[in-house]
Amino acid sequence: MNGVFAMDNEILELLDKDSELTAADIAVMLGKTEDEVRASIERFKAEGIIVGKKVMINWRKTSKELVTALIELKVTPQFGRGFDQIAERFYQYDQVKSVYLMSGTYDLALQIEGKNLNEVALFVAEKLAPMEAVVSTATHFVLKKYKEDGIMFENKQTDDRQVMLF
Repeated sequence: MNGVFAMDNEILELLDKDSELTAADIAVMLGKTEDEVRASIERFKAEGIIVGKKVMINWRKTSKELVTALIELKVTPQFGRGFDQIAERFYQYDQVKSVYLMSGTYDLALQIEGKNLNEVALFVAEKLAPMEAVVSTATHFVLKKYKEDGIMFENKQTDDRQVMLF
């Protein structure tokens, strides 16, 4: 791997950990010029390597009611159209936050968000399950997020008690 690709990966890894880093910040961290870094970032955007910016929010610490579910789907793709067309039908819904093609027992995995358990259950029953391509579903409700995309949601509790020896 030549130096250009190594620098590209370093820039991408830094942005993956903190999307708020500026080209100037990254240039200092990597010993490159700000113009070099800025040009790389613009190229990543143009080539579809960088596809967005996202802030991670721990909704449990807010007043917003939110339920997350992971849905596993067995599907029957139509001849000549494959899984992509089915996945596209799913990701059109606002409730669907992620769609993955999977290996193993199930073909697709979806991450769904709703206001409550009932809303998510109705979405599965009324939108997903009736689709002719869907053979079966398995719904798993997320009870607590500990870590997502490399970000810890809860700080580890420390024991501040002092040891007393007698």
